[in-house]
Amino acid sequence: MLLDFIRPTEGSAQVLGMDAQEETAAIRECIGVLPEGYEFDDHLTGREYIEWTIETKAADDDPDEILDTVGIRDDAARKASSYSTGMQQRLAFGMALINDPDLLILDEPSAGLDPNGIQRMRSLIRDRADNGTTVFFSSHLLSEVEAVCDRVGVMTEGQLVAMDTIKELRKKAGGRESIMLECATQPTRDAVDDLNAVSEVLIEGTTLTAYCADPAVKADIVRQVDDQADVVDISVDETSLEELFNQYTSGGRDGMAQEEANTEFEEVPV
Repeated sequence: MLLDFIRPTEGSAQVLGMDAQEETAAIRECIGVLPEGYEFDDHLTGREYIEWTIETKAADDDPDEILDTVGIRDDAARKASSYSTGMQQRLAFGMALINDPDLLILDEPSAGLDPNGIQRMRSLIRDRADNGTTVFFSSHLLSEVEAVCDRVGVMTEGQLVAMDTIKELRKKAGGRESIMLECATQPTRDAVDDLNAVSEVLIEGTTLTAYCADPAVKADIVRQVDDQADVVDISVDETSLEELFNQYTSGGRDGMAQEEANTEFEEVPV
């Protein structure tokens, strides 16, 4: 809908302050898009696709710089249709970067990439975001979403049921986090008894594990246990985004999806 490929049955959307249905041409001049499953024909090389995109966007990008950025300069003379799935994904991402867009819309950007390619893609996306580009990122690989995104929206059956930072989503979901402290001497339970946010404490030898609903209390746990038993190692286990997604889409805590579906979300310009 944001790209006007399909029309809404009701309501409206704005992209960069422009109406998504009425000002489509102006919007496309300001955005870069990486669609899922971009298909390349048998005629153009990787370089020619980059040069064609630069020409159609009336941009002044250096083709070699774009090819270097996405790591396919050495294969730029080959037909794009002969590329591996991962290389085609990187080429399509390079095309999306042309003309330094204000907004990047990325649909499953890690699809087809090997682990090194995924790391490189993450780095490129974060660099763009750090330089002021808004990145709209859609993926079913929730570990990738967690690694890249500042704010997350959860959709189920066509409805937006939650939208916030991952930290706030954990807090709203009531997900428990644990912190495990390895100490020089055996700790005792009373080291954290005065912390209301701590729901459970387990002690095994010189290891204390505390469960808490509020991540902010972890610093207090470390400080108070360290005062008593000298903390020598720390490990933290947080509720994963996969677990949060399960909770927010009715697979977990009863009623959460319906409760969040009734929540009014703030208007977020993109």
